[in-house]
Amino acid sequence: MLFPTFTFALFFMVVLTVGWLVPGRRAWWKLFMLAAGYFFYGYWDVRFVALIAASTVLNQTAAAWLARLRRPGARRAVVSIAVAANLASLGFFKYAGFFVDSAESALAGLGLAADLPLLNIILPVGISFFTFQAVSYVVDVYRGDSEPAKPLDFAVYLAFFPQLVAGPIVRAHELIPQFNEPRDLRRTDFTRAFTLIAAGLFKKMVVATYLAEALVDDVFAFPDRFGPLEVLLGVYGYAVQIYADFSGYTDIAIGLALLLGVRLPDNFDQPYRAASLQEFWRRWHMSLSRWLRDYVYIPLGGNRGSERRRDRNLLVTMLLGGLWHGAAWTFVLWGALHGLGLLAERRLGRRLPGIVARLVTFHFVCFGWILFRAESLSAAGSVLGRLFSTAPASAGLSWVPAALIAAALAVHFWPPAASERAVWAASYLPVAVTALAFAFWLVVLEQFGPEGVAPFIYFQF
Repeated sequence: MLFPTFTFALFFMVVLTVGWLVPGRRAWWKLFMLAAGYFFYGYWDVRFVALIAASTVLNQTAAAWLARLRRPGARRAVVSIAVAANLASLGFFKYAGFFVDSAESALAGLGLAADLPLLNIILPVGISFFTFQAVSYVVDVYRGDSEPAKPLDFAVYLAFFPQLVAGPIVRAHELIPQFNEPRDLRRTDFTRAFTLIAAGLFKKMVVATYLAEALVDDVFAFPDRFGPLEVLLGVYGYAVQIYADFSGYTDIAIGLALLLGVRLPDNFDQPYRAASLQEFWRRWHMSLSRWLRDYVYIPLGGNRGSERRRDRNLLVTMLLGGLWHGAAWTFVLWGALHGLGLLAERRLGRRLPGIVARLVTFHFVCFGWILFRAESLSAAGSVLGRLFSTAPASAGLSWVPAALIAAALAVHFWPPAASERAVWAASYLPVAVTALAFAFWLVVLEQFGPEGVAPFIYFQF
């Protein structure tokens, strides 16, 4: 069930209406939100509901045990088993085929023919996101950073549908207490919610979808048909597309949650303004960056120990971050590229002026997006080969994608304070006027947006 569809709009209107009809009955509200989350998730494939329900039972049981146990050894055993079970589930559904294919290729390279069993496994949508939330919950209980939640609270936390499929990755202590707060419709920030949803729909339905159809898909599928400048434009186009696609989903998710009386953390902060890779990762997919820092980098040792150990911790974290994005060597190399770039920054320090540093960082990130977008290493090599070739340009591209890319990047540098002031000023309008403006915007998008909407890019992760 995609956000920018009539089916989801109908589903959400029912959830919104019923959700606010029971504001004082928290248990009933939680049960209803749990049912809504399971319906939303099961709409993709009803078998997925059993997976998220099993994850709920496993991790809540582990948290309850951790609360009762006092011996350090027993507590370490419980948290280790729980984390291993979560990662085993993620590994089976997401990486089993990748490891089998990689093993076959490695044996073939050694001259050993192997006919390993073909694994045709359906990848449950969003499994990486809710698995990481489950792991953070169990580990936080183990560390004493969070108390075990009530079973119903934890079930709603793991299945909260606005951010279930593609984040943000929210910690239990950020979300669960809100389920028990007094809910007042009069305190709902409708203006901010409608603004976020409207912006997210525009990013996805117009910017991301148009760039994919008019430029990016063709450049990455048939790079030999284009000249170097056109391929470069396609790479820029993908940088804008993936940002518009993913941040668009996040905007919609945060806006939907606000309408339900729940606040989700921000996930993007104008990442292409970054003057270093370190700053980029503080601005891009911020909830994942925090998760990798708190549950991978710091447990590995973080900045403690020798320089070599610190470098190892950083590189391992980025490699795992790359592999988290997808079961392919392109993602592993993408993570390695960013890891090596961060290590280089650590060695060299910041020596470039601001605008130059931003340009260098942006083009490094764009270079990495080639690996991220390509279907295979050979496909990435074809794009890179064409990018640095002397082939003549074709006449097949319109000027519209280039103009849209330039406009999107210009808006990306719009001062955040100006946007906040505009939302603040609009908040004084009556809710009915805001709703009518939002409805008019939906009609405009329906009339002038591209035909059909592809799934969000991060749904595959």
